Amino acid sequence: MRELFDSVEPLTVGLEEEVMLLDPVTFDLAPIGTRIPSAKLELPAAQVELDTPPAATVGEAIAALAEGRRELAAACGDLARPAVAAVHPFTAPLGELNAGERYDAILARYGDVARTQLVSALQVHVAIGSAERSLEVYNALRSHLPELAALAANAPFLAGRDTGFASVRPLIGGLLPRQNVPPAFASWDEYEEALRWVKDPGSWWWELRPHPKFGTLEIRVCDAQTTLEEAAAVAAYAHALVGWLAERDDLETVTSWKIAENRWAALRHGVEATFTDLRTGEERPVRDILLERVETLAPVAERLGCADELALAPRLVVRNGALRQREVGVEGAASWLAERFLTPVRSPARPALGTG
Repeated sequence: MRELFDSVEPLTVGLEEEVMLLDPVTFDLAPIGTRIPSAKLELPAAQVELDTPPAATVGEAIAALAEGRRELAAACGDLARPAVAAVHPFTAPLGELNAGERYDAILARYGDVARTQLVSALQVHVAIGSAERSLEVYNALRSHLPELAALAANAPFLAGRDTGFASVRPLIGGLLPRQNVPPAFASWDEYEEALRWVKDPGSWWWELRPHPKFGTLEIRVCDAQTTLEEAAAVAAYAHALVGWLAERDDLETVTSWKIAENRWAALRHGVEATFTDLRTGEERPVRDILLERVETLAPVAERLGCADELALAPRLVVRNGALRQREVGVEGAASWLAERFLTPVRSPARPALGTG
């Protein structure tokens, strides 16, 4: 494990995006992933995954993601409309699953809880390039997961109802074990022992994990983002945040339950939440925290080549995915999501990405 995390290129970034497949007429989930050519399947039969290779910058990763979206839309043809949100607005709570050795084992172990996992995330991988520093940054990054959860919240609806949450996705995911804020680790030996205990490293489903195959820190807390622009903003915030922590010499490890208090607020209210300072106990509006963080991260983002993408983040601070979906309403949300699947990034500082 140490050799792997020592060997990766520092501060490269990669993305994994889970995409819903919708019926082109009803816009309900269409469980036809196996019928889409070259699609990377996931547990839900109406979901596929787009991956990007490690990139030097978020802009390069988003360009690769844009190409993946275009190819998927073409492969779907008349079979389905791809769309991205963390939870479908009105589909039934239990859905069809793909078959396969791993997926069959999950269904056998977790029963109908597995059928509820019709959820989509945007996973951001960032390499540190040092095993010792990776573990230090991992432990400190746990405290910032609620910020990312609030910024990226994009799941207000479930089964045709407004849940009152900015993101109901983690509550659905929480029906499975090893969710929520991850544990801190004092050493790589402790982490390796934990993975041996669960037997399947792939089921280490916490909202942040050191990835045992890629040697990256995998940020799993973010809801899937409807547009490429929103994905770029979230990815840049995550990339710059990791880079900022990697430069600091005052990293702290906070107990998980305190972080979970802010996480709950993020899920409930998104960018409209109030967080409790983990040191002082002082309460502050999340919008103030996020805008202040963007300003702090701006010099780091400049060095990492994602300043333009980070500059998109304040748009989400004002109106993130959850707020935009609520403006549309639950009845029209699914078609609205599908219409935005190929919308390019709008940035005055660089050419639009995703337009070929």
